[in-house]
Amino acid sequence: MWRILGYTEYRHFLPVIEKAKVACQNSDQRIEDHFEDVLEMVEIGSGAERPVDSVKLSRYACYLIVQNADPSKAIVAQGQTYFAIQTRIAEVQQMAEYQELSSEEEKRLFLRTEMLKHNSLLASAAKDAGVIDAKDYAKFQNYGYRGLYGGMTAKDIHTHKGLKKSQKILDHMGSTELAANLFRATQTEEKLRRDNITSKQKANQTHYEVGAKVRQTIKELGGTMPEDLPTVESIKAIEKKRQKLLGSKGNIAED
Repeated sequence: MWRILGYTEYRHFLPVIEKAKVACQNSDQRIEDHFEDVLEMVEIGSGAERPVDSVKLSRYACYLIVQNADPSKAIVAQGQTYFAIQTRIAEVQQMAEYQELSSEEEKRLFLRTEMLKHNSLLASAAKDAGVIDAKDYAKFQNYGYRGLYGGMTAKDIHTHKGLKKSQKILDHMGSTELAANLFRATQTEEKLRRDNITSKQKANQTHYEVGAKVRQTIKELGGTMPEDLPTVESIKAIEKKRQKLLGSKGNIAED
């Protein structure tokens, strides 16, 4: 596995295994159930072989190793993004509310609420990393958009989507585009905190890289790039229709 993840020597991979073992133990899992020390025979020339230390890994151990490997290596970064997105998909699918949603409008309302919540958490993590004032935060947000939207800033997206000055980008996203942005926000927040980032320059770069990784995953899955997804009716209009419907039902009940 160490060769697959871009490590040139096994000894450089050993610290990753140790970090993964600590994570395993801290998750109340038995290390022995997931990491088995073995001797592997390798050829050394002329048909001769010699034993070398190796580790037999469970599926869970492979996940922990990818999460603790060097993200500057492309294959590791792709693996971390894959697991992050799959984890978030599982989280959403496990929510009873979301599973019961059948219409696109309901899914948009749910994801827009999640987006508001996680943007607040992202802002808090960014502030801890040194993104203090409104101007810095707008720049930080643009780095995330540029990563996810192939270089487009919020202003570029606004223009590309044909929105008016008073209209907000997130309010006119369908469920697919909202989900992509939700992945971007949640994973950036987690990475800022996990990596203990303490400079706004590094925070900006992290936001861009996470957005770019989400974009790359969409591409690999054959999905539509977010900037090419349709601009849809404002979420506020949907909320008004729902409130009106609920109000009319209340009046019927009173009669």
